Amino acid sequence: MRTKIIVTLGPSSMDYQTIKSMIGYGARIFRLNFSHARAEEFSDAVRIIKDLESELEIPLTIFGDLSGPKIRIGEVENSPQRIYKGTKICLGAPEAIENQTDCTCISLNYPELLKDLSPGSNVSLSDGMLQLEVESVLEKDRLFLLRTLSGGILSSNKGITFPGMTIPLAAMTEKDRQDLHEALNIGIDCFALSFVQGKKDIQDLQKEIKRHNHRASIIAKLERSNGVDELDQILEEADGIMVARGDLGLECPLPSVPVIQKRAIRACRHAQKPSIVATQMLISMVQNPIPTRAETSDVANAIMDGSDCVMLSEETAVGNYPVEAVRFIQEIAQHSESYLLERLEGPYRPKKEKNPGKYLAYSASLLAENTESKALVCHSTTGNTASLLSSRRPSPPIYALTPDPLVIRFLNFYWGLRPRSSDPEIPNHLDRVEDFIQKSPLFAPGDCIILTSGQSTPGQQETHTNQIKVYYK
Repeated sequence: MRTKIIVTLGPSSMDYQTIKSMIGYGARIFRLNFSHARAEEFSDAVRIIKDLESELEIPLTIFGDLSGPKIRIGEVENSPQRIYKGTKICLGAPEAIENQTDCTCISLNYPELLKDLSPGSNVSLSDGMLQLEVESVLEKDRLFLLRTLSGGILSSNKGITFPGMTIPLAAMTEKDRQDLHEALNIGIDCFALSFVQGKKDIQDLQKEIKRHNHRASIIAKLERSNGVDELDQILEEADGIMVARGDLGLECPLPSVPVIQKRAIRACRHAQKPSIVATQMLISMVQNPIPTRAETSDVANAIMDGSDCVMLSEETAVGNYPVEAVRFIQEIAQHSESYLLERLEGPYRPKKEKNPGKYLAYSASLLAENTESKALVCHSTTGNTASLLSSRRPSPPIYALTPDPLVIRFLNFYWGLRPRSSDPEIPNHLDRVEDFIQKSPLFAPGDCIILTSGQSTPGQQETHTNQIKVYYK
């Protein structure tokens, strides 16, 4: 299997046997959602993952998802309420709604957002089930009358979004800073940053990680419409992108989300950075032992679009069938990947550009196809060579060797990559690759393997991929 599976841990899945079973069906990345718990509550799960990594000799990645500035309404009187189309609702700062008795009132945990509202502004509540529009301004910047466009249930403390509006809030909150510090202390490898609107949000998190004298990769969650507009700039700073379709579907017109997903996946592959498709992949499996046909098609389409990872959320965190959900998504991936490779008819050819590393990766992939190679094996100190090979989508598996444990764990996010530790006592990178092949039971005598590595030469100031070798064990 080439597509990577990310599972979210929660009450249904934080025990040793469940985690081990999910690994058996291909899970390699374990997401810890800081919207629902603090680092200390995950410490046992982190210990189990690290123990299983040693026991099974499989690199496993621990992925912390920072909650970000989730915008919520306050307490609603007589919650939950049934709200009908055409109902008038007051939205305002907490002190502005105190004396309002003519209609149902809701307040914001970030009342400063009210300053950008005007008649005609759209408002979405309860995960998009309630759609409203600002009808009039009752008190400038503080109190507004809304008209309900579609009815539904209104409950206290639910999320609220303002589609198309720039939110003047940094992606990192004080809670995120504390969660980050505690997460680094218990050994989390990389982080997802929620509600990213531009590359400055990524830079803020990078600075915070450096302040703690740590290294960690950053995945930017695509959830806001202005984040979609800034995708290329965000990709310059982030290490990867998560298409978080839940909030994205509230911020952007729902029919546009599939196209946004496809464009994000394509942009990531061109940038040699991993893409993750998330939210409601197999949501019916929270309650049922098998998914719906529509869910199966949704997962398959994400994989055939070229996504590096697919992510399970509630399905494994609180669902009744966490292991079965992983097994189903693995089976869907196996069928979908076969069709993807059939459709590609060979590795992706790079654009016409001056990029020797990308063309070397393409050449290595072509050689692997032509020689019916058992695998491609590369040495990749920083992960760059491995990411270039992955972006070409060759059909043989790619073994990526590196001496850096953090690079090993980040490479788990890439399509087709199987990261392994290299022997730092061997000075020559190509020798490290050959040593791995000779010692590995994965390869039989006579197997053809394509090798790539970067080895500095007298006139080369920086080490880049500069060698391809057809190797027979």
